Amino acid sequence: MTEGNLQRLVLDYRNGEIVLRCLYRTQSLSNPGTKARAREVSRLARSGLQDALEALDSEAGAECVGTSGFSTREDILLATTPPDTAKLVKGA
Repeated sequence: MTEGNLQRLVLDYRNGEIVLRCLYRTQSLSNPGTKARAREVSRLARSGLQDALEALDSEAGAECVGTSGFSTREDILLATTPPDTAKLVKGA
């Protein structure tokens, strides 16, 4: 059984595709390109997205902590979750 700890999840929308970049720490010894590695990172990404959605839906909501641009805009949202909801994802 492996455990992973998601550090960063970045979504990039490109011409009808969504690219997810996942940075995580793990004790797993699975090699790149293996099914076990794909399952592990898929679980971590899914968990991270669910946590982000829950944080955006919480009473506290999200705080806009950075902005740039005029017609093409980039805003940075910060949505925190209580420490007790942070979890390790287990599986594969």
